[in-house]
Amino acid sequence: MRSIAVIGGGVTGVTTAYALARRGLAVTLFERHRYPAMETSFANGGQLSACHAEVWNSWGTVRKGLQWMLRGDAPLLVNPRPSWHKLSWFAEFLSAIPHYEANTVACARLAIAAREHLFGWAREEGIDFDARQEGILHVCRDKAGFDHAAQVSALLAQGGLERRAVTPEEMRAIEPTLEGRFYGGFFTESDSTGDIHKFTVGLAQAAQARGVKTVYGAEVRRLQAGDKGAHVAYMREGAEHQQGFDAMVVCAGTASRVMAAMLGDRVNVYPVKGYSITVMLDDADSRAAAPTASLVDDATKLVSSRLGDNRFRVAGTAEFNGFDRDIRADRIAPLVKWVQQCFPGVSTRQVVPWAGLRPMMPDLMPRVGRGKRPGVFYNTGHGHLGWTMSAATAELVAHQVWTAR
Repeated sequence: MRSIAVIGGGVTGVTTAYALARRGLAVTLFERHRYPAMETSFANGGQLSACHAEVWNSWGTVRKGLQWMLRGDAPLLVNPRPSWHKLSWFAEFLSAIPHYEANTVACARLAIAAREHLFGWAREEGIDFDARQEGILHVCRDKAGFDHAAQVSALLAQGGLERRAVTPEEMRAIEPTLEGRFYGGFFTESDSTGDIHKFTVGLAQAAQARGVKTVYGAEVRRLQAGDKGAHVAYMREGAEHQQGFDAMVVCAGTASRVMAAMLGDRVNVYPVKGYSITVMLDDADSRAAAPTASLVDDATKLVSSRLGDNRFRVAGTAEFNGFDRDIRADRIAPLVKWVQQCFPGVSTRQVVPWAGLRPMMPDLMPRVGRGKRPGVFYNTGHGHLGWTMSAATAELVAHQVWTAR
């Protein structure tokens, strides 16, 4: 039986390990935390959103980023301090602008393909992750936003996604608790929501039941690969360990760039920080006033999801500030304010803030497939659509590993 190392225990690593185990391979999953899904897969916006597949590579995004640079509460914030990593990433970001349409269509197709696997696995393994298959409502505050969303809908349709325009009256029929003035919106009935952390933990347990060996608390120090196989050197409990495998898959999120360099590859992932708040719905009035529909508010770059009866998740913003994981009050405040404005009946006394680093490639397309050296594969760089696309990319890379010789 061929042995495979999977580096990283977030949603992409766990789905990859699970997909490999289903093919009968001997899999060892390495994760530096004591548990799976403790970083970017801990508290995201909760959306499985093919409707959010638009890539960011456009001159409109560049203009907004420049306009917002001096605003601490801006939806997109770039620290102007230069670094080679940041400069190279933005250069490649700009060079990918001509591929905006093709990459948006490709992301939509991946997102749609992922659904069957993800929900099928959850059903087969009995994973409860507060799933709601009730669609996602995209709200537009003005005609310009609506017109742009209509153009994006045409691209998503090329990728196989149906997203229909709705009037303000239809929007309130979909989500009666929503307050505010809106020009219109778009509704994607086939999209869904859930708790990424609960899903990933549940799938990690299912993978273990299928024979996957998990090595938690493992700080990977060196990766090597060649004709004689792949080797992982890691620190655990104060001691260094080494193990050999037939192949490895790097699913290490924002650490993938450094690990790829060890293996002779360039994977230019940048850590784009996002924030979320989890509003605890501790009283009956708040539970009644909180939305059950999932929302995308393009003007504020925020998304929201209802997680079970007692939690409401709001997430968004993008911060280019290197490997900074600090939770800034001025970045959390707009999320709380959004809840208070759109859902004034929801109490914000109990709000849990969180920040995570999205692993983002310059063209916003995940890096999936072989490296230069024998036995090296990648499944990383999914950006803001990590959970949405994870099951599809896991299947893609698992098939490549399984068929490799």
